Parts: sequence; structure tokens; C-alpha cells
Amino acid sequence: MAGLLFITSTRIGDAVLSTGLLDRFMEMLPAAPVTVACGPAAAPLFLGLPRLERVHAMAKRPRGGHWLELWRAATGRRWDAIVDLRGSAISWFLVARRRFVRRRWRTDDDRHRVVELGAAFGFQPPPAPRLWLGAADRARAAALLPESLPPDGRPVLAIGPTANWAGKEWRGDRFAELARRLVAAGGPLAGAAVAVLAAEAERPRAQPVLDALPADARLDLVGLSLPEAAACLERAALFVGNDTGLMHVAAAVGAPTLGLFGPSDERHYAPWGERAAFVRTPESHAELTGGPGFDHRTTGTLMDGLTVAAAEDGARRLLARIGRAA
Repeated sequence: MAGLLFITSTRIGDAVLSTGLLDRFMEMLPAAPVTVACGPAAAPLFLGLPRLERVHAMAKRPRGGHWLELWRAATGRRWDAIVDLRGSAISWFLVARRRFVRRRWRTDDDRHRVVELGAAFGFQPPPAPRLWLGAADRARAAALLPESLPPDGRPVLAIGPTANWAGKEWRGDRFAELARRLVAAGGPLAGAAVAVLAAEAERPRAQPVLDALPADARLDLVGLSLPEAAACLERAALFVGNDTGLMHVAAAVGAPTLGLFGPSDERHYAPWGERAAFVRTPESHAELTGGPGFDHRTTGTLMDGLTVAAAEDGARRLLARIGRAA
């Protein structure tokens, strides 16, 4: 078999949302080795993929050089199928028995990205995101969270306090206060440990949350690889975090997931699944980002309209819905 070439997103969140589609195409080609082309940040998500031949990390190059690098890596064989979620021209410069090429996102499309992806390729209902975790990642999570599993283990509340731009970040003191309320006596996660997750480069922004938590309750999981973080989240009783790739990772591994939204659109990017929910600021994303001079690269947080009480209520409602509430 010549294989399946799956071209997906640069960003972690969009790459996670495409994993259900990849799973479906792998079912259609049950013996084909798989090559995934994606951004470097998203590449670790696919390392546990069954039948993986290669992950091609597409670091952006001047004048589209990253596409030329992909062509060089992928040419010289006849692919069983090319699935291109980025609508690139390269799919037509490679030899393939079948091609599945998605058009660019429509700006007027109000559907969730998972729904839009499924519809683009005729899959109804849309395939849900999923991740493939290796034994080593699960072993690492077991070592980091040795007492996290029910029925007798201490539950873990996982917190994702950072984001890819500052406007989406809820303030650290609010995350800490929310955690204290949820794990306090009488709270829905009474006695839970609180794990803080972020990339190592984001540690300065995660540190205020760690500092505000009691030493006997906090777990510093900053700096884990994506697969290790996913394996830890698989054990979490609840994940609460900003609209980020980590939020989508949590939902994809089945953790009860509450996403916090403000200057991004929950219609497109709410965490996906029956064990997921979101809360948002009273202002819409358009109201927060539509003002004169808005620049996501320089703006501070736009999440102050979301109160701790509103986030706590969202967490309690989610846990009650899935039967986790005390």
C-alpha cells in the first residue's frame, strides 16, 4: 500500500479537531501506512498513531518553502489517498488514486469546525476528535498522578491558565479562586488535587496560579509534552481552561471539559463532546474584538467580564450533568 497522506492544521486546536476525520479515513484504508503533515506544535499529537509512517512537521518557510519541502518528501510514490484540510495546491502536484481536498473556511459559516469538517467530506454525524496515546505516555501520567483514578483515588482538577494570545487568558487569581471553591469541603471536587498545565515557555504566566494554591494540593505539570499532558488529562475529574489547543486535547481524551470564552467564537471552537461545556463573557467575541485599534498581539486580557461565580456555576452544571457532582 502506498499510504494515506493527511494534511492538517498548523495550530494544535484545529489539528485536534481534525483527528476524528483522520480516524475515519484510516478506517476506509485499513492497511495503509499513514503520513501526517502538520505544524511543528501539533506534530506530537500524532506520534502514537497506529500504522504511522511519518509525521512531517511543516515549519513555515519564506515564499511558501514549507510546501516545497512537503512536496519533496511526498513525491515519487502513488498515494492511495491524499486528504488535504488546508485546500493547498500541493495535493494536485502529487500522484494519488483519490484526493479529498477541503475548501477554505467560509467566514459566514456558523457551524462548529467539527461539523464543518464532517460535512465537507460527507460524514454525518461528524466524526468526534480522538487522540492516540502510547503506553509510555500513560505510564508517565501514572507516575505523576499515582492516586488519581476512582473509585478510591484522589480526584484531580486540571487547570489550563494560558493561551496563545493574552486576550483569551482569564486572570490567574480567578483560576486560583475557582479552584479553591471547587475543591473546598462541600464543593463538587472536595479534596481534589489541582494540576496546572502549560507549555514550559508559558511558565511565567502559569506561575501565579501555582503560587496561589496550597502546597499540599497543587501539582506542577508545566512543561510536559503534549502526549504526556493528554495522558494526564485522561485521568482528570475536570479540566477548566481558556480556549486553547489544550482545551481541545482535554475534550478529545474524554475529560470533563469546561472552556472559558471571550474574544473567540464558541460556535466554532467550543470543546466538543457530551462531556464538555463552555461559559463566556457577557460580551460577544465580536464586541470584544471589533473596537478600533484592536490588535491581538498587543491587547491585554479581554476576559474580565467572566466572573468566578459564572465559571463555578458552569463547572457545577457540567459535573452534575455527567454525574460527577458531590
